[in-house]
Amino acid sequence: MEQGVKELVDAGKMLPLMEEFYTIQGEGYHKGTAAYFIRVGGCDVGCHWCDVKESWNPNIHPPTSIDSIAENAASYAKTIVVTGGEPLMWNMNPLTNQLKDLGLDTHIETSGAYPLTGTWDWICLSPKKLKLPTHEIYGKADELKVIVYNKADFIFAEEQASKVGANCKLYLQPEWSKREKMIPLIVDYVMQNPKWVVSLQTHKYLNIP
Repeated sequence: MEQGVKELVDAGKMLPLMEEFYTIQGEGYHKGTAAYFIRVGGCDVGCHWCDVKESWNPNIHPPTSIDSIAENAASYAKTIVVTGGEPLMWNMNPLTNQLKDLGLDTHIETSGAYPLTGTWDWICLSPKKLKLPTHEIYGKADELKVIVYNKADFIFAEEQASKVGANCKLYLQPEWSKREKMIPLIVDYVMQNPKWVVSLQTHKYLNIP
């Protein structure tokens, strides 16, 4: 990467853009609503069940001006979801400033493993055991979404729930490849612990991006 481009990326004025697309939010609190997704490359959390491993290496995704990203987003939707990869590997302040100047609602989906940057209307925190969230993000999370791969993840979910604010929405979501095994366990768990809500990857059931 050229030094000038690297400096712009480090400043958050360019981002390694993997893809951007207009679709229906498939998960969590806002499922079923239209949103424009900005998927930023780069992630070192390394979940073995990740369904977008091609996002991990930021060097294979072209550094793209946030002016272009924001302009494209504004032409499609009012709700913009920034996801990854792990978007907080990058400085999100410049991008969200652009999006807010355009009157858009900014959402982020993050593991919380890096310091929080950006101005957000909604923060979906999806913590991972391999690289835990920073302390500061727990109190700012609007939604806690824990992926359930095995029974031990229920213990992890409760540990994480104990750290978020009282108004944070709590979701348990089966890892896609284990859904048939884990959904009955999640249903039983939520019925016994109704502070939790079941989240499904409805976009996969609907066969949309």
